[in-house]
Amino acid sequence: MSTDPNSPTPSSARTRASIGAVLIASFFLPFAVTGPAIILPDMAGDLNASAAGTQWVQNSYNALFAATVLATGSLADLFGRRLVLRTGTAVFGLAMALIAVSSNIVVIDVLRGVQGLAAGAVVSAGSAVLAHATSGARRIRVFGLLGASFGGGTAAGPLVAGALAPLGWRSIFVVIALGAAVSFIASRYAQASRDASASRPDVPGMICFGGALLLLSLGFVNSGAAGWLAPWSLAAFFGTLLLLAAFVAVELRSTHPMFDIRLFRRPAFTAFMCMPFSVTFGLAALNVFFPIYLQSGGATPWQAAVELIPLDVPVLLVPLAARWLTSRWSIRTLLTAGPVMIAAGSFGLLVIDRGISPWVPALPLLLFGVGVGTAFSVMDNAAVGSVPVDKAGSAAGMFNTMRITGESLAVAATAAVLISITAARTSSVQANAAVQGHHVTAVTGHAFTAAIHVVLIGLGALALVGAIVTAWALRPARDTDTVTTRAEGRETTHRRASAGRGRH
Repeated sequence: MSTDPNSPTPSSARTRASIGAVLIASFFLPFAVTGPAIILPDMAGDLNASAAGTQWVQNSYNALFAATVLATGSLADLFGRRLVLRTGTAVFGLAMALIAVSSNIVVIDVLRGVQGLAAGAVVSAGSAVLAHATSGARRIRVFGLLGASFGGGTAAGPLVAGALAPLGWRSIFVVIALGAAVSFIASRYAQASRDASASRPDVPGMICFGGALLLLSLGFVNSGAAGWLAPWSLAAFFGTLLLLAAFVAVELRSTHPMFDIRLFRRPAFTAFMCMPFSVTFGLAALNVFFPIYLQSGGATPWQAAVELIPLDVPVLLVPLAARWLTSRWSIRTLLTAGPVMIAAGSFGLLVIDRGISPWVPALPLLLFGVGVGTAFSVMDNAAVGSVPVDKAGSAAGMFNTMRITGESLAVAATAAVLISITAARTSSVQANAAVQGHHVTAVTGHAFTAAIHVVLIGLGALALVGAIVTAWALRPARDTDTVTTRAEGRETTHRRASAGRGRH
C-alpha cells in the first residue's frame, strides 16, 4: 500500500500513526490545564506576578479553547482536516516552547490564549481525522480511546507536574511542547480530507461567542479584585449578556449555523448540554484549586498532586467500563447517579481543614471521581444519540464546546469566589497570596478554608440540580415519541409508550 501522505487509501501503518497523533495531542490538551495548575504558585513567585495575571494563565487558554472548537471545525472541513490538525498541533507546541523561555506574565498569558486557539483546532480537526480514518467497530474503539486520552491527560497532569516541580516550573511546559512535537510528526501520515460542500466559517458567531467568554472571564477576575458590584465588573457581565444575545440572533438567522440553537427544543438534548456544568465544572475547579489550597498550607507540589489521585484515577478508569455499565443500567440511571455521587463527594469534602490528615479527603475525592467517570462513560454518546443522525456532527461539536466552556467558567468563577470570600475575612493582599498558592498565615488559611467550603457547597448544589434536571428530562413519557440512542455501534430505538416502560 502506498505511503504517500496524499494517498486516498491509507495503509494500516499510516492509519495507526494518524490515530496515534490525535490521541497524543488530545492527551496534552487537558494536561495543559491540570499540569500548570500544580506549578502556578512557583510560577507566580518566580515572575512576581499578580493574582489577576496568574489567573489569566488558565483563563485565556480555557476561554479561547471553548470559543474556537466549532469555528475551527468549519475551517477543517473547508481547508482540510490534516492541514488544520497539523497547524493546530504546531502552534500549540510552539506556544508552549515560548512559554518555557518567557519571563513576563503578560506574554505568557497571551501565549496561553494562542495555545487555546490551537487547542480548538486540534480537537475539531482531530475528531474529523479519526472519523475519516476509521469505521464500524474500529471507530467505536478509537473514540473510546479518545475519551481515555482526555481522561488520562486530566489525571496525569498533576502527577507529572508535581514530579517535575523540583526542576522548575518551566519543565512542565517543555514536556508538553515535546508531546506536541511527537504528535506533529505523526500527523504527517494522516489522510488528507475535506468537505467539498463546506460553507464559510461562521465568523460573526465565533466573535460573539468568544467575546462573551472573554468578557465573562474578565468580569470574574475583576470581581475578585475590585468587587462584584464594581463598575468594570458590571460592565463586563452586561457586555457578556449583549454578546450572547447577539450570538443567538446570528445563529438563528444563519442558514449554516455553527451552533444549532434549534436543537435545544429537545428536552433530552438540553439536559445533556447542561451536564458539563454539573459534571465537568466541579472536576475543573477541584483539579485547579485543591492543589493550590494544599500548597497554601505548606504542601509541596508533589504532595498536592498525590492527594488528587483518588479524584483523577477514576475519571480515567471508569469510562473504560462503559460497555459493562450500559449493559446493566439505563442511560438515565447512570447520568443521574454520576451527579449525585459528585454532590456527595463535594459535601463530604467539607471536612477539609488546616493540618488534616491527607487520608481524610481521600474517600470523598474518590466518590467525586467515580461520579465524574460514570457520567463521562455515557454522556458523549447520549448527547449525540439524542438528535437525528444528520445532526450528530453538530451535536458533537456543540457538546464539546459546552464541556470546554464549563471548564473555562469553573476556573474563572471559582477564583473570583475564593478571592472575594477570603478577602472579606482578611485582606485583598492575603487573599491574592492564598489563591496563588503561597504559604499564608493561620488566620488567612482558615479564611481560605471557609472560602473553599463555600465553593464545595456550590459544586454540590450544582450537581444535585443537574441530577434532578437529567432525571426529569429523560423520564419515561406517556406519549409515543421515539428516542434513538447510539452506543457501541448499534442504533436502538425506544418507543416510549407508557410511563415506566423502556430504558432511557
